[in-house]
Amino acid sequence: MLDPRHCVLFSGGATGTEQFFGAQAEAWNIEEVNYSFEGHQIERTRGVRVLTSDELALKDVSLTYVSRLMGREFTRAPLFRKVLQSICWQVSSGQEVLVVGTIQPDNTVKGGTGWGAEFAKICNKPLLVFDQERDAWFSWAKDSWAEASDPVISHQKFTATGTRFLEANGRRAISEIFSRSFSR
Repeated sequence: MLDPRHCVLFSGGATGTEQFFGAQAEAWNIEEVNYSFEGHQIERTRGVRVLTSDELALKDVSLTYVSRLMGREFTRAPLFRKVLQSICWQVSSGQEVLVVGTIQPDNTVKGGTGWGAEFAKICNKPLLVFDQERDAWFSWAKDSWAEASDPVISHQKFTATGTRFLEANGRRAISEIFSRSFSR
């Protein structure tokens, strides 16, 4: 088990999954860094790190590439680009990535959340996804998903992102992974 006093959660502080992960981190006395940018609405105010335009630009991504990689078309709006850039900061900062959402038949995760999972794959970071529809955790194993029974957070610096539409089973899964991972 990890000592929470030596751990850091990297997230974005958005409504839903990120908000709940942040609340759990705070309850466990885990340091929290929530990447944001000017004009971004977030729910978590603890540990906010506002990224400058120059910092966001360091993590710029091709929306054409992201759309092709994920098999869907993403908006070209500047706000969406900044969201993707901030997700890159989150994933780059953690040693492992946890996501709550829905794994689709093409092995991507549904919605904008999916970029965090795809970027974790690209960066070769350990990746866990709690699929709310299947009510189970899955880990990425090189080229496919494998069901993960009672997974734990195994790195002191971890990233969490996910759907804004967090359901009761997603909240339970997050609470339980914290209980399995950290000592009081």
